[in-house]
Amino acid sequence: MSNNIKILAIDDSKDILFAISAICEYQGWKALTAYHAEEGVSLLKNKGADLILVDYHMPKIDGIEAVKRLRNINRSVPIIVLTVEERPEIADRFMAAGANDFALKPIKALDLIWRIKTHLRINQESITPKPSDIEFKKGISPKTLDIILNYLNNNTEYTTLKKIAQNTGLAYQTVHRYMQYLIDNNKVEVKHNYGKQGRPKNKYIVKQ
Repeated sequence: MSNNIKILAIDDSKDILFAISAICEYQGWKALTAYHAEEGVSLLKNKGADLILVDYHMPKIDGIEAVKRLRNINRSVPIIVLTVEERPEIADRFMAAGANDFALKPIKALDLIWRIKTHLRINQESITPKPSDIEFKKGISPKTLDIILNYLNNNTEYTTLKKIAQNTGLAYQTVHRYMQYLIDNNKVEVKHNYGKQGRPKNKYIVKQ
């Protein structure tokens, strides 16, 4: 992977930006840092980026609006949201705005590096989506969908969202949204496993 990789980080926390800069330096990437969305948008316009990290909770312009503005400038750059939120509805709003993935705070260096490398690889590979009969909609990236489908097609047993996330390098919230999308398109079969207590644990397999 090129050493000229530029990572744009937008966060109102100096500590977070310092940590991301240190991670980028360790990996040989160049870090571009911004303390608010407008500064981040300006950096993307003037200097470009190979991947963007953006915080959810920021003053004036929050992460969702920031993602929308960033997407208006560049439609293909991977955007990873940094957040303490784990609610599916928050993930849905970010995906609809154009985000690709999530990394939960507090930041874990190995997890963040893994996610960054995964999305840099996805974006660099010329993956041709299988046009077939899947209808794409806003917030669904054909490249990310292809990663999940490749994993499912190579998996002959029912599997959980957690395992899919672990083996693809994508966030659980991302996998949850894309699996729901595949279910809506009748591409995935769901099996409900009922345990002794709590909600059933769903398992998934791609339809042949």
